[in-house]
Amino acid sequence: MTTHTLKGKTALVTGSTSGIGLGIAKSLAQQGANIVLNGFGDHAGPQAEVAALGVQTAYHGADMSKASEIEAMMKFAAEKFGGVDILVNNAGIQHVANVEDFPIERWDAIIAINLSSAFHTSRLALPYMKQQNWGRIINVASVHGLVGSAQKSAYVAAKHGIVGLTKVTALETASTGVTCNAICPGWVLTPLVQKQVDAKALTLKISNEEATKMLLGEKEPSMQFTTPEELGELAVFFCSKAAQNVRGVAWNMDGGWTAK
Repeated sequence: MTTHTLKGKTALVTGSTSGIGLGIAKSLAQQGANIVLNGFGDHAGPQAEVAALGVQTAYHGADMSKASEIEAMMKFAAEKFGGVDILVNNAGIQHVANVEDFPIERWDAIIAINLSSAFHTSRLALPYMKQQNWGRIINVASVHGLVGSAQKSAYVAAKHGIVGLTKVTALETASTGVTCNAICPGWVLTPLVQKQVDAKALTLKISNEEATKMLLGEKEPSMQFTTPEELGELAVFFCSKAAQNVRGVAWNMDGGWTAK
């Protein structure tokens, strides 16, 4: 339901040109928030989708592995809209390998983009939020911020770090109007995950439906994907008055993955 509860607010969503980030950006826009998009690849299409919801939009292509570019992006957002009221740290990459085989450069890149970038955006957003005595920092962690999986050492380490950063940020802002929380999705049906399903179907010579069941059956008792739109609605809740005392949580939306 569109009620424009966030009209006049500005949200910056990293990694928002597709998938989870775009879903969250659109959900926030539906509530009236102006949106600063960030990400690689085509941005004109996603930006047009968000703008069609009747809000102001902007795009900055900061490389989230570089602190200087993150600083430039935050300055750009402040100059464009006055400041960032809602910060969604969503940018992330993945690489799969055993610890002893994990390329050092891939480890460094994953830690930089999946974890350090959230520190840099948060440290730069917090002064304005504290000055306004209102702000929302939403860190998109993962079920892998709560549990581990083999061959994902850097990703799991980064996402556990994001959950820890969320708790510390929440404690440091506990007596203010600023909150910080994390979302921990399980399998989300994004274009990247669909490619994994397609590849599994091709490799095993099975149907796409069978490959989907196989992928979900390994981890998620619900046997269904979470959608970017559902994660967007959770982000909207975190921004609502009802969530003003929800602080430092790692909210898993994982179909029962971590309940086992």
